[in-house]
Amino acid sequence: MTNPVLVEVTRGALVESAHRGAIAIVDASGKVRSALGDIERPIFPRSAVKALQALPLVESGAAEALDFEPEELALACASHNGEDIHVNTARVMLIKAGLDEDALECGAQWPKLDADRAALICNGESPCALHNNCSGKHAGFLGLARVMGVPTKGYVEPDHPVQQEIRAVMEAMTGASLVADKCGIDGCSIPTWATPLSGLARAFACFGTGEGVEPARADAAATLYDACCGHPHMVAGTDRFCTDVMTAFSTRIYVKTGAEGVFCASIPELGLGVALKCDDGTTRASEAMMAGVISALMEVDEDEADVLARFDHAPIKTRRGVTAGEVRTVAEFGASLQK
Repeated sequence: MTNPVLVEVTRGALVESAHRGAIAIVDASGKVRSALGDIERPIFPRSAVKALQALPLVESGAAEALDFEPEELALACASHNGEDIHVNTARVMLIKAGLDEDALECGAQWPKLDADRAALICNGESPCALHNNCSGKHAGFLGLARVMGVPTKGYVEPDHPVQQEIRAVMEAMTGASLVADKCGIDGCSIPTWATPLSGLARAFACFGTGEGVEPARADAAATLYDACCGHPHMVAGTDRFCTDVMTAFSTRIYVKTGAEGVFCASIPELGLGVALKCDDGTTRASEAMMAGVISALMEVDEDEADVLARFDHAPIKTRRGVTAGEVRTVAEFGASLQK
């Protein structure tokens, strides 16, 4: 099945480029409410599922035992910029677990923002694992390992008890069987399990509503949902889609990006979960797709609409700042989702 063109990039009056993709909108029972493209082909969700991966940390009682604050739980679900607040919060999470940055197995990564990279260079420093956009997630994994009483070394390996806990949660939430031949290695070294968009959307419907899961898991999901919506800067950072949208919408929506054009979202007021992927992995297109989905499904005020328009109808500018075109969802996009 060839996925439809969902996003086009214009220059002047002409369409210069186009992006294909697929979108699943599903309720907590697993009923597909709307879909575009092939939503049953397994895809690697990458970082879009970090909130699901953090469920064992909260559900087990480890987060409470470690006295993790809401902003620390939000960082456990984050793909952050590596700003000072992110780095320092990850460091505190490790200290609470009786560890330091040497325990992290995610690898070093330069911060996303020019100013933060320049500050390191000017100070004669190099980035460390705390700057990795996944350091909060990994600090959460290490905290879980400590409370479980299992070794922290090798916590990224598929057969480690922490990763086995996460795999079980992912299977239960998505309803998909996660098999070895569809397991890859994520950029931060943990397993990433290929899963259909339909299952991922169902998982995030359950995550946002608490429906279809046992009470302890529903409570854990609510705790993480509130932490992320209450501290959206920790989930991504300055000038990022996830932070800007959750800031604008407050508690109405949880949204999370993943590498290679993946996005997932929970919309509790509609009882829906969303999962999408841009086929070519382009972030500009996946952001336009998610902004278009939100616009099509939700009633938005002027401020919310303005934020969404920065991503769906994002301007293409010249080096001199002149608008030359835009990145936008196709004309029939919203109507197709509302059928």
